[in-house]
Amino acid sequence: MSRKSQGKRHMSREMALRMLYQIDLGGAGPEAVFAAFDPADFLSDGAATTPAKPTVRTREQAEERRLQVQTALEHARELVMGTCAEQDEIDEMIRKQADNWRLERMSPVDRNILRLAVFEMRNEVDVPKLVIVDEAIELAKKYGSENSGRFVNGLLDGLLKRHEFPGVLK
Repeated sequence: MSRKSQGKRHMSREMALRMLYQIDLGGAGPEAVFAAFDPADFLSDGAATTPAKPTVRTREQAEERRLQVQTALEHARELVMGTCAEQDEIDEMIRKQADNWRLERMSPVDRNILRLAVFEMRNEVDVPKLVIVDEAIELAKKYGSENSGRFVNGLLDGLLKRHEFPGVLK
C-alpha cells in the first residue's frame, strides 16, 4: 500500500469518525450528515504560510490536495454507510467483547472509533488488520480521552483473538 494511499485512508477514517459521531449524537441520518459535512479542515496540507501570489506549483499542489480530499470523502462515505448498515451486528460484537462496559456508557468517540474499526476489520480485506487497529488507536489518542488509546487497543485486540476476519493480520 503506497504512502499516499495510507494518507487518504487516514483522512477517510477521520472524516468517517466525525460523521459517525454526528449521526450517533445528533440523531440525523447519514444522508443529512453527508450533506452538511464540510471537508474544508482537510484541504490544508499543514503548510504554515501561503504565498501572497499563488504560483503554478502551489495551484497544482492545491488541486492535487483537493482531489485527495475528494477521494478520501468518497471513501469516508462508504465507511459510514457500511458501518451504519452493519451497526447492529458490530455493536453486538463490541458488547460481547467489552466486559463490564455497556456500549451506551462508552464515550461516544470511543464507541464510534470501535464501530468504524470493526466494520473495516470485517470488510476491508486489502488492509491488514493490525493497520486498522493502529489507525483506530491513533484516532482514539487524537479525539478521545487520556485512556481512549489503551481502551480501543484492548478491545480490538480481544476481537482479533476471538474472531476470524477476512484478509491478512499484518
